[in-house]
Amino acid sequence: MLFGQEHVERYVATDGEDGHDWQGTSVLILTTTGRRSGDPRSTPLIYGTHGDDHLVVASKGGADEHPAWYLNLETSTEVTVQVRDERFTAHARTATPEEKRTLWPIMVERWSAYDEYQAKTDRDIPVVVLERR
Repeated sequence: MLFGQEHVERYVATDGEDGHDWQGTSVLILTTTGRRSGDPRSTPLIYGTHGDDHLVVASKGGADEHPAWYLNLETSTEVTVQVRDERFTAHARTATPEEKRTLWPIMVERWSAYDEYQAKTDRDIPVVVLERR
């Protein structure tokens, strides 16, 4: 399965039946508000959990710049999350350095390439905590 707009469309249309399980891990749909357009922007992202919070990583495959969805959080931290057929609003925030020490290993367990991505860039790849509202 593709990981992009087609992934989003199939995930939403099937309530995650097609797209939640992806290459041995789990995916949610994060919808942010476009920082320039103001339009909703949905992105499929690998996720983990910590307590009641969902976690995602702004890796962009180890690129030197943050992904667009993460930049959108500079304008609005209120997001919509879909996990399978459940949709909820959440507050998105970047994990503190102290929190990241605990959360990063959780995410590397979900997708081992995150360590490789971090090694490719001088950018500190953020872990984003999605706190359900």
